[in-house]
Amino acid sequence: MNKYKVIWTRTSKNDLERIIGYIAERDSIAAASKIYKKIKAGALNIENYPKKGKIVPELSKHNIISYHEHIIPPWRIIYRIENQIVYILAIIDGRRNIEDILMDRFMNL
Repeated sequence: MNKYKVIWTRTSKNDLERIIGYIAERDSIAAASKIYKKIKAGALNIENYPKKGKIVPELSKHNIISYHEHIIPPWRIIYRIENQIVYILAIIDGRRNIEDILMDRFMNL
């Protein structure tokens, strides 16, 4: 099995930081640590099997099929594969509207 190199973008690192900070503030540091470990374990799964992730449905309906997702309920790890590299692009709460989130990010570039 060929491992893929995983690169976390600045945006995905910020997403993870915000998620963990929010959980630590609202719940507990222990709960935040547990979620952090789950998300990082999900990223390891992507490293080993990146093509198992499904195409992001909200994007595929616009014929954008180069983005995949790995779901760790309720979070969606959005990533792109290029050669043997996986770029983790975002960690998004699956209960939110991904199209709104992406539009907001594009408008603030």
